[in-house]
Amino acid sequence: MTPGRGPDWLSRLLWLAGIAVFVFIYTPLLIVILYSFHDSRIIAWPLRLGTLHWYDVLLHDRGMIAAVLASLKLALLAVVISLAVGVPGAFLLDRHDFPGKTLYQRLVLLPLILPGIITGVALLTFFSLIGLRLSSGFPTVPGWPVVLGHGTALVSVVVTQVFARLQRMDRFQEEASMDLYANGWQTFWRVTLPTIRTAVLGAGLLVFTLSLDEIAVTFFLIGRQNTIPLEIWGRLRLGITPEVNAISTVVFLVSVIVIVIWARLMRDSEGANA
Repeated sequence: MTPGRGPDWLSRLLWLAGIAVFVFIYTPLLIVILYSFHDSRIIAWPLRLGTLHWYDVLLHDRGMIAAVLASLKLALLAVVISLAVGVPGAFLLDRHDFPGKTLYQRLVLLPLILPGIITGVALLTFFSLIGLRLSSGFPTVPGWPVVLGHGTALVSVVVTQVFARLQRMDRFQEEASMDLYANGWQTFWRVTLPTIRTAVLGAGLLVFTLSLDEIAVTFFLIGRQNTIPLEIWGRLRLGITPEVNAISTVVFLVSVIVIVIWARLMRDSEGANA
């Protein structure tokens, strides 16, 4: 046994546990991806791979295309709202001391901790009290209640990401800008914002990804349109179809790409601060 390390059997056991976790998480995803290329509508073994037919069917599926467009519009609007509210909130936490600041910081995280069903019911009740109908909004976009619901549920992501970056920021650059007679706005646009830009972009990408697959808040607040998760859920009630496997694969790949970009931005942000 190597000094300072556990016995070999324990190391092997930990490696096996790690592999088991990986297999447990990704085997179902791999099955969905493989069956999206299966040449039969029947989900059965053995696999007969080699067809893109179900992706072609997906491209001509009006219901699914409408759900994809609605989800993209909803996610983009959620990003705008989350950034518009979350970035100032992060600056408030970082730059100002006020009574109840610690409590405020904890409450900001509450939407991330609460079950989505609680957030959905609470927002539905609130919008009903103020008379905002679920279908309120423009005809080509999801209703304002679900847009505001996604923004509310995900604003915590922006606050935590941007606040963490502000905490690591070197204030000497801002002080130097002030010494050169730049005012507050000039310092913000030329020094502060470029410094936290990667954190803001990363937070926006993370909100976009989380909004795409959000279902609990959407279920309670959606109006006249379906999003991708709700469209998939509705179809799964009738059984698993190859089109569902195909759209699930597309959403998975898009999510992976966005998360990789987000991780790259976070790494660059940390490197710039080093």
